[in-house]
Amino acid sequence: MKSINKTLALIAIASSSAAFAASDFDTLDVDGNGAISQSEASVDAKLMSVFSELDTNQDGELSQDEFSKA
Repeated sequence: MKSINKTLALIAIASSSAAFAASDFDTLDVDGNGAISQSEASVDAKLMSVFSELDTNQDGELSQDEFSKA
């Protein structure tokens, strides 16, 4: 039972590390258009929770300048 718990803990840590790795602007800007859409941001729960606040011009995308304020 202990080895199962350890395995599950390692999987959880690895999963959360992958989520934080996606927090780079260029990584999130999958289509390379210079902005992060809500669809692209949806892979990062923290970013999605503040997306509306960061999108100061309310165009539905985050510019690199808007993203840098996160």
